[in-house]
Amino acid sequence: MAQTKWYQLDNAAKIVPSTAGGSDTRVFRITCELKEEVDPDILQSAVTAAAMEFPHFSSVLKKGLFWYYLDQSDLEAEVTEDDRPALDTIYWEGRRNLLYRVNYHGRRINLEMYHVLTDGTGAFEFLKAILAEYLGIRYGLDLIQTTGSRASGEDRQNDAFGKYYKKEKGKPEGQKTAPKRAYHLRGDKDENLQNHLLEGTVSVAAFLAAARARNSTVAELSTALFIQAALREMSLRDRKYPIVLSVPVNLRNYFPSDTARNFFGVINVVYDPALYDGTLESIIPVVRESFDKQLRQDQVELTMNSYAALEHNIAIKVVPLLIKNLVISAINAKTQRGITGTISNVGKITVPKEMEPYIHKFSCFMAAPEVQVCVCSFKDELVFSVTSAFIQQPVIRNFFRDIVDLGIDVVLESNDFDAPYKEPAFSKPEPAAEKPAPAEAAADPAGKEAP
Repeated sequence: MAQTKWYQLDNAAKIVPSTAGGSDTRVFRITCELKEEVDPDILQSAVTAAAMEFPHFSSVLKKGLFWYYLDQSDLEAEVTEDDRPALDTIYWEGRRNLLYRVNYHGRRINLEMYHVLTDGTGAFEFLKAILAEYLGIRYGLDLIQTTGSRASGEDRQNDAFGKYYKKEKGKPEGQKTAPKRAYHLRGDKDENLQNHLLEGTVSVAAFLAAARARNSTVAELSTALFIQAALREMSLRDRKYPIVLSVPVNLRNYFPSDTARNFFGVINVVYDPALYDGTLESIIPVVRESFDKQLRQDQVELTMNSYAALEHNIAIKVVPLLIKNLVISAINAKTQRGITGTISNVGKITVPKEMEPYIHKFSCFMAAPEVQVCVCSFKDELVFSVTSAFIQQPVIRNFFRDIVDLGIDVVLESNDFDAPYKEPAFSKPEPAAEKPAPAEAAADPAGKEAP
């Protein structure tokens, strides 16, 4: 009989079970919209085949005396129709179940994963493997040699935090200057603690042109637009608090790794409302400076080490899990007081050319205690995926209206039956100016971030 394999949680995953609660289920969704209706039988075969390439995704989460851990199982994912709340809870203590699910609706394939397994980059690799199997079966494509990744199963299972950790003194710039309290969005939250999803799609070429016209990148302009949208909702009394956006960073861009587990850090962009003069031009330089300072190699290394330090702290190691959960939960609550929202730029999604004709676009959603925006692109489709715990979302309405004011069309879709966003305001009156080739978006350093 083969020996059962278990995995320690990576350093980013260690805090996930202790901090999940309410609408923040710590579940994220990666979606691919095809150009034809999904065949569920073929999708089931594709998921079963792709899962063999990612064996640690078939694990179940268990509690040890000092830490949670992943225990490899023989469970297989069952593809279902998308008939449950988006980003619904995946992990229940004491229940032996997989930590991901695959469902479909119309032309959409949804992969939902619990954050202990992986981050957005790892999830996209898994989804692309599923798509390669699916499209290969359905259309007779030979995709065996073109799926892109050369990573072995062992490479995908490696804990990159442990590999690159080195004991260093000092905190990264963002942690040293992080405020204790930030401005928080207000509104009525869903009484069932469910997430509300909104997806806005724009042209990559048009948005990239708008960014370059302001001497910024897609990531910088997106972040500045989120800050401006929040500023419009602030009262005079609120302006004593800074707006702080948390920005996940894909550490694979700084440390060579093919891991399909979590490998990301977080930087904070802090904006003082007193600097705002009513224009994006008063926000973008602050965002750019924050990115430049915190995305230097030395600062990213400090950020990575601060994540890994949790595991290497002797005092924390010997504390029983029950107490760890209480401490980590309290620290997380304190940290959240200093965060207004999160914006995660996944960057440009690429697939083998043989697959491109069958795919319309991708999107990515992350469960949020308040609001999170994820940004990704495929060919000329740039998608802003918004997850919110609020029933009404005036800040996000401001966000998309400001994009329209840049002269860019926005196509909106929502999982709400009574979405307040289907307004005629979301289309520009005149054609946009000259558009650069969409492929140029690949040069944008926005790809350095991930959910």
